[in-house]
Amino acid sequence: QVQLAESGGGLVQAGGSLRLSCAASGRTVTNLAMGWFRQAPGQEREIVARIRWSGGETYYTDSVKGRFAISRARVGNTVYLQMNNLIPEDTAVYYCALQRVGADRFDVWGQGTQVTVSS
Repeated sequence: QVQLAESGGGLVQAGGSLRLSCAASGRTVTNLAMGWFRQAPGQEREIVARIRWSGGETYYTDSVKGRFAISRARVGNTVYLQMNNLIPEDTAVYYCALQRVGADRFDVWGQGTQVTVSS
């Protein structure tokens, strides 16, 4: 079993940038995709971005297109989320997730890292 741990969150002013990292530990598994999700207070968790491990196909939710970029380091099962031009609506707990080959959904999750954007 692999475990995921997010880092890089914090407090930033609107217009600033943050880079989130997701580090894997424990047993390495074959990845189908990795992604970032976020959950704001009182709201459901939503997908922010995902990246296909083979081929690098990416997906972004409309609200972050042009501002966020997901990338991966295949060795070490590490994924990053570069967040630029942050706005207060980006405030949430951000979660890293992994979809293993053979799984029909993201099935390994980190504990989350807080991102707060002040106006």
